[in-house]
Amino acid sequence: MSHYLRPLRLVVLCCAAAAIAGPAALAQPQNPAQPPAAKPATPPADKPAAQAPAAKPAAKPPAAAQAPKDPIVATVNGVPVRLSELEVAQQSLPPQYRSMPLQAVFPALLDRLVDSKLVVQEGKKTKVTEDPAYKKRLAFVEEQVLQDFWIQREIAKKVTADKLRQRYEERLKSMPTEEEVHAKHILVATEDEAKALIAEIKKGAAFDKLAKEKSTDKASGAEGGDLGWFKKSDMVKEFADAAFDLKKGELTETPVKTQFGFHVIQLEDRRKAPPPAYEELADQLREEMAREAVTAELDLMRSRAKIEKFNIDGSKPEPAAVKPAAPVGPATPAKPPAAAPATPPGATK
Repeated sequence: MSHYLRPLRLVVLCCAAAAIAGPAALAQPQNPAQPPAAKPATPPADKPAAQAPAAKPAAKPPAAAQAPKDPIVATVNGVPVRLSELEVAQQSLPPQYRSMPLQAVFPALLDRLVDSKLVVQEGKKTKVTEDPAYKKRLAFVEEQVLQDFWIQREIAKKVTADKLRQRYEERLKSMPTEEEVHAKHILVATEDEAKALIAEIKKGAAFDKLAKEKSTDKASGAEGGDLGWFKKSDMVKEFADAAFDLKKGELTETPVKTQFGFHVIQLEDRRKAPPPAYEELADQLREEMAREAVTAELDLMRSRAKIEKFNIDGSKPEPAAVKPAAPVGPATPAKPPAAAPATPPGATK
């Protein structure tokens, strides 16, 4: 967007925010300054009411006239602005306005479109469309829109709900099953404090009560030290090793030191971690499949196309030097046979 139009857009977006109160404003009573509607005149008492002509019921307009499918909601110098244009324009607003009913942002959005029509009309009047820079930008924007539509269409064709579910099932098969443990801990600053807590628990003190009173980890302490279920990779190594070495119901015999202090750990249970739910992986798998689908189509198009690349100045790149082919056969000529000895056979030295 041009920097000249940015302030306009900011103003309109502010108006759109204010328009949230639009429905409430529509429900307000009429201006108190307006006089009340005049009551119908009562016929004179001496004239029977039957002599008053009966009012004919107003003819109902056809249904199509009552609610046109795409009504004109404004005109700008005779150019109509239709409801469908507002519906499209709403999709360019921030997410919080896109999800709102169109009626809620209608006044501000209509003003935005009116301003847009005025700028477009002025641009045409001043022949902006004949500017070469405008034509280049228009061509670029058109290509971007076309590219976006093509990509979305390909994704819609190839990333279907059934294929996404199939990818999820395949992914589960390839995911290793991990073990999880459910543990509690009490975190204190010194080793002596931790040893004293272990001794108290072994004598029968309630782990939950001590965690609430003594643990410096206030979040888990409020829950009696409960950390819930976790995998080995979720915790720092020293803590994870100690917790996963315990059996169900066991307590660490000695304090476990980590960067946070000294821990007393009690194992509640262990299990095989359940696989991630479909909803947890769906977005990630959709992006993955979309990327694969588009990449495959681009690779296919590249293989069928004739593509030439040039240097930054438009010149043709120098052809790569061709290395001479390696000679067939041995790399060096065969050595001549060794010379015969000078002494004739049978001669003695």
